[in-house]
Amino acid sequence: MAENGQGYQSSIKMTWNRIQPYLGTGDFYGRMFRIALPIALQSLIQIGVNMMDTVMLGSLGETAISASALANQFITIYHIACMGIGMGASVMVSRYWGRKDVASLKKSVTIMLRLCIIIGVAFSAATACLPAQIIRIYSPDAAVITAGASYLRWSVLTYLLLGISLDLTLVLRSVGKAVVPLICSSIGFLSNLFFNWVFIFGKLGAPRMEVAGAALGTLLSRLIECTLIVLYFWKYETDIRYTIRDFCSGCGDLVREYMKICIPVLISDSLLAVGNSAIAVIMGHIGASFVAANSITSVTQQLTTVLTQGIAQAGCIETGHTLGEGDRERAQREGYTFILFAAFLGAVGAVIILLIKQPVIGMYNITESTRATAGQLMNAIALILIFQSTNSVLTKGVLRGGGDTRFLMLGDVLFLWAASVPLGIVSGLVFHWSAFWIYFFMKIDQIIKCVWCVWRLHSGKWIRAIQSSK
Repeated sequence: MAENGQGYQSSIKMTWNRIQPYLGTGDFYGRMFRIALPIALQSLIQIGVNMMDTVMLGSLGETAISASALANQFITIYHIACMGIGMGASVMVSRYWGRKDVASLKKSVTIMLRLCIIIGVAFSAATACLPAQIIRIYSPDAAVITAGASYLRWSVLTYLLLGISLDLTLVLRSVGKAVVPLICSSIGFLSNLFFNWVFIFGKLGAPRMEVAGAALGTLLSRLIECTLIVLYFWKYETDIRYTIRDFCSGCGDLVREYMKICIPVLISDSLLAVGNSAIAVIMGHIGASFVAANSITSVTQQLTTVLTQGIAQAGCIETGHTLGEGDRERAQREGYTFILFAAFLGAVGAVIILLIKQPVIGMYNITESTRATAGQLMNAIALILIFQSTNSVLTKGVLRGGGDTRFLMLGDVLFLWAASVPLGIVSGLVFHWSAFWIYFFMKIDQIIKCVWCVWRLHSGKWIRAIQSSK
């Protein structure tokens, strides 16, 4: 019996010794949270802005909520395109920062800013010329189109401000300065809260602008946030020391390498944005009630995933730094640690959603039908969230930090357009299934990609070489 007991203990010890390296060390979690927590707090602030928009507009009725939500679907396409540009740059900046190659780092920033400005001008022009036509893509409801077009007209200048702020934020995070963007976003949040209150409801002598007031409040807060970030980056940042001369200088020797990393990210994130807009189109044609319910549940989902978003970007940055130092073995090992922690966070988020769904839904002035739909969507989100959290940390974090952007592009495009969009159409517009199953099939790509990306991490083929400038 004693021998059996010793053998059992020995087996447990051997199993623990095999697992322990993948659970992470104190140093690992310290580095991860130093990056992830400021990012999570900044994301929380941004969600707070969206939530206050929804709550304030919710007092005006479902048309106002739907108009704002659908207008922001189009703005989100640009937001995700800028994330693609910025995250492509972040992969390179993190790697160059690990190598202490500041010259190549600056050239990556220059290419990023030029692309951001070009795309921002294109979106501003489209919004200025075709606001009603854009909203009509998402909804046939005349009242929603009118209110949504009004929102977009006040958002023409928002694109450039949003893009520059976002991409400079990603660069600062990549060199370990995530607190500065957090401070700027905090100031932006407070200003957005104030301006929304003033212009939505017509306070302090301002005109009552309702939906358009939300857009104006967002524009003014974006202007303040962007000004602060640009001022810091050009005047006070001491490690990169980026200047106007750097922006105007040549960077042709890195364009090909940048495009090799960035274009798959840009295509992936842009098609993901278009795909999410296609999902929004399906929701819009199901009805304003479904759109309003989704707007409410989306905010709740975002609140429960802010830390996961921070962990994902920490995974990208830390993986880039580690590979820049030449330690492939540690990067692979820490990749497993990241996904285990992400799955845990997803499970915690799912439980929180189920616990708070009724109080959250009760905050809004909506019909009983919309309330019931929102409850079903909350249940579906809780189920999807575990897979989505793990998938996010891999696709937006570890695998992207390894430079495996073309593989990720394939997964994003294939599973969204071959599974989620057609199944969403069939379940929502053909068979008219319950809200739970419509949402489940709209998000089924998250489950498929989770399995796909875990297999890719295990293969070790995700680590790609990145060239420096000449």
